[in-house]
Amino acid sequence: MEKLLEDAGIKLSAVATDIVGVSGRAMLEALIAGQRDPEVLADLAKRKLRWKLGELSEALDGRFADHHAFLARTHLDLIDHLTGTIDQVTTRIEEAIAPFRGVRDLIVTVPGISTGVADVIIAETGADMTRFASPGHLASWAGTCPGANESAGRVKSTHTRPANPYLKGALGVAAMAAARTKGTYLAAKHRRIATRRGPLKAVVAVEHAMLVAIWHMLTEQAPYRDPGPDYYARRNPDKTRDRAIDQLRVIGYDVTLTPRAVTDPLHQ
Repeated sequence: MEKLLEDAGIKLSAVATDIVGVSGRAMLEALIAGQRDPEVLADLAKRKLRWKLGELSEALDGRFADHHAFLARTHLDLIDHLTGTIDQVTTRIEEAIAPFRGVRDLIVTVPGISTGVADVIIAETGADMTRFASPGHLASWAGTCPGANESAGRVKSTHTRPANPYLKGALGVAAMAAARTKGTYLAAKHRRIATRRGPLKAVVAVEHAMLVAIWHMLTEQAPYRDPGPDYYARRNPDKTRDRAIDQLRVIGYDVTLTPRAVTDPLHQ
């Protein structure tokens, strides 16, 4: 639609974020019906877009002709048809997922996992963790474990195994979303591995961590408990301390440490 409007000299997308939203749709329908006055078209704007009437008038001053109207009508009808189809499929999914709503409510507590991703996980695993002897079995079945191709002590390949493309794709989307969350263990894990081994391996590691968590959550019927962004520092405080000291020395500081009183029970 945007390319069609540009061909007609209409720059609506330069002013309106959504050219088929409420305001954009009203303007397009008016153009299709034969209205060409840019000020009249701009006056169809709703809400915040009315603050840009001058810009809209300029953007709507083009050479929109009858053949553009025909193509725009075709585009809008197709959009309406696809939107209706998506709504029907969504309704059917909600009906099918009804017995698993409790499971879905647990899974979406994992950072990065949306309702749609949770639905894919349920559909592909059956939400039955008794099929998998351990969280490692689930992760291996899903293709989020590195392969073990080794000969004479030499590792030849660590590529992950082939997996269900629907599940793997959904997990990839969730892992990328989790990597952007703030103050979470999964985001910290992604940063830590991406620094040493690259972003692709970091995504796979987050996918693996998600599946391990999901296996425990569904087995124990408990929501996700985030270990926290400082999990690695708490797990190995000496290594964290030494790394920080080394970084300060590299930039020219001499470091002297003075232990303080510990009140956190995790450090006692």
